[in-house]
Formats: sequence, structure tokens, C-alpha cells
Amino acid sequence: MKRDSLQTIEHEIALLVRLTTTHSPKLGSLDRSEYLLLSELDQRSPLGINALAENLKLSLSTASRQVSALETKQFVRRFPSPENGRISLIEMTDSGKEILQHVQSKRKQAYAEVLEDWSEEEILALEKSLSRLNHDFKKWRSNGC
Repeated sequence: MKRDSLQTIEHEIALLVRLTTTHSPKLGSLDRSEYLLLSELDQRSPLGINALAENLKLSLSTASRQVSALETKQFVRRFPSPENGRISLIEMTDSGKEILQHVQSKRKQAYAEVLEDWSEEEILALEKSLSRLNHDFKKWRSNGC
């Protein structure tokens, strides 16, 4: 792969992250970490902090800090695991589900507007490429990078 292509890809991803995570009241009131954590819990709740950290490729201390912030906002709650009372499980509260659904709706609407002129084929190609890129990054991170 050409060095110029890698540089362009890196720059475009950095710009995409910046453009899609800039706090905007139009897209809701969750920051990127809150959004990702609640989205993970929405798909796989309840989870222990270790599983949550692993799924999101976070350090245990970062995941714990983010969960604590969401607890303060009453978007998640911890409770003892029925199998092992020494382990806490985390799940979304009704308030957490409500805010996540609101933000997801706003974000989906924004993407629909941005991609309005794209063909179905282009959207499917983007979906496939982004999914593969995220999968490969997770695999790369799991290998100690």
C-alpha cells in the first residue's frame, strides 16, 4: 500500500472522529465515551466491568471511571452478580435507555442527512468497510498493540 494512501486514510479517520464527536446539542447530550458504553450495555447488558472494558478495548480503570460517571448521572446501576456476589454487574437504567435512544435517533437522522446523496451501494460499501476496519483494529489491539 502506498505511503500516501496510509497518510490520507489516517488523516480522514482523524477528521471523521473529530467531525462526528464534536459536542453538539443537535446530536444529544452524551459524549463519545458515554455513548459507546451505553450502546455496549444496550446490546449485551448486564455486564461485569471486566467484560465491558474488554469489549470496548479500555483499561479497567478507564472503564470503571466511565461507569462511575454514568452512575452519578443515574444512567447505569450496579448490582451483585447472582452467580458470584463478589462481582458487580452493570446495566442501564430507564433514564440511560431513554437518553441513549434519543441520542441514537438524533445521530441516525444526522447520518441520513449527510448520506442523502449516496447510493445504496455506496452506503453498503461504507458499512462493510467500517465494520471490517473496526474488527481489524480490535484484533490488532488484542494482539498487544
